[in-house]
Amino acid sequence: MKPIARTAVSTLLFLVALGTALAQQVKTDFDHHANFSQYKTYSWEDIKPANSLWDARIKNAVDAQLTAKGWTQVPSGGDVCIVAIKTTQTQRSLQTFYDGFGGGWRWRGFGGMGESTTTEQDYKEGTLVVDMYDAKTKQLVWRGSAEDTLSNKAEKNEKNLDKGVAKMFKKFPPEAAKS
Repeated sequence: MKPIARTAVSTLLFLVALGTALAQQVKTDFDHHANFSQYKTYSWEDIKPANSLWDARIKNAVDAQLTAKGWTQVPSGGDVCIVAIKTTQTQRSLQTFYDGFGGGWRWRGFGGMGESTTTEQDYKEGTLVVDMYDAKTKQLVWRGSAEDTLSNKAEKNEKNLDKGVAKMFKKFPPEAAKS
C-alpha cells in the first residue's frame, strides 16, 4: 500500500473512532415494578432552570416522542408528571430513597431502624435529564438523560436536542417485568 493511501486510511479510522467517542451518551432507567401500560396521559410539571426558548424546544422534542408512542398531553392531571432539568455546567445530583421502616426523630433520639440510600451522579455540561413521576404515588418511574445535547452553538442546539431526545425514548415505554 502506498504511504499516502496508508495515511488516508489511518486518518479515516481515527476520525471514525473520534466520532464514536464524541457521540451523545444517552442513559435511561426506570422503576421495574411500574406498569407502564396503565399510563396514557402526561402533563408537564417543570423545566429547570427556566428559559422560554429552551422550554419550548424541550417540550416540543419530548411531546413529539410521546405522541408517537400513543401518549396524550393534558394541561394538568396526567397519569405521569414530567420534569426536565438542563445543565449548563457540571452538576452533581443526589437522590435519597427511604425504605419506609422505622420511626423518625423522637424524644431522646432516633426511634427505629429505618434505612436510607443516597446515590449520586454527575451530569456534564449540556446534559438534559427528563424525569417522569407517577402522578398518584409521586414516585419516579422513568429517567432519561442525554449528554452533549445542549450547547452554546445555536445552530446545533435543536438538531442535538431532537437527536438526544429521540435516542432517550427509542425503547420507551419499557416492558413490564416478567413474573
